[in-house]
Amino acid sequence: MLGHLHIITQAIRDISLIFEKIGFTVAAGPELETEFYNFDALDIPADHPARDMQDTFWIKTEKGEERKVLRTHTSSVQIRYMESIKNNPQPFKIIIPGKAYRNEATDATHEAQFHQVEGLYVNQTTSMAELKGTLEFFFKEFLGPEAKVRFRPSYFAFVEPGVEVDVWWKDKWLEVFGAGIVHPNVLKSAGLDPQAWQGFAFGGGIDRLVLLRYGIDDIRHLYSGDLRLINQF
Repeated sequence: MLGHLHIITQAIRDISLIFEKIGFTVAAGPELETEFYNFDALDIPADHPARDMQDTFWIKTEKGEERKVLRTHTSSVQIRYMESIKNNPQPFKIIIPGKAYRNEATDATHEAQFHQVEGLYVNQTTSMAELKGTLEFFFKEFLGPEAKVRFRPSYFAFVEPGVEVDVWWKDKWLEVFGAGIVHPNVLKSAGLDPQAWQGFAFGGGIDRLVLLRYGIDDIRHLYSGDLRLINQF
């Protein structure tokens, strides 16, 4: 019997191709992260209330070893990528698709393990207008030209200002991305001068995008191994 790619793998490939059309390249990083890359470098110190929003799975470490965690987002790869170019900085656009983990109560739109796509654009100047145009292009390419997208103010520790990005789904707005202008502290943590460089970032769940695209009503179906769903795509 011939096999085929899982629907999530297909979605990751489609997302990557859409962003490649507008100059983004794909980056990757480890799923087991240090506390520094997952939290501290993203302007989320140990006593910051934003950590409560990302309760996750800590890994036992040896005495004196830096604490490690299953990454709560692919945002950690932003820091790793910027560190890799800090000695010769230049404008870049990357997306980071991959797995993330959070201690979630599972329901129709949440899972403890999920797939996320993160995006980062860094240049001498960037703007919210560029961010909005980038995401509107993506959603219309991925979901179709009739896709309805909404941006509303919100808080994320690593961007300022920040926005939630919603898509109209089943007669209501569904939050799918968080986004905003990269906070200067994040650029500093990665070794870039925030006086010389600016950026915008966005990220959200690939699994939710699959629900939107194909009309699947429960995220848990994607991980059940049920062939009645898998063989449809």
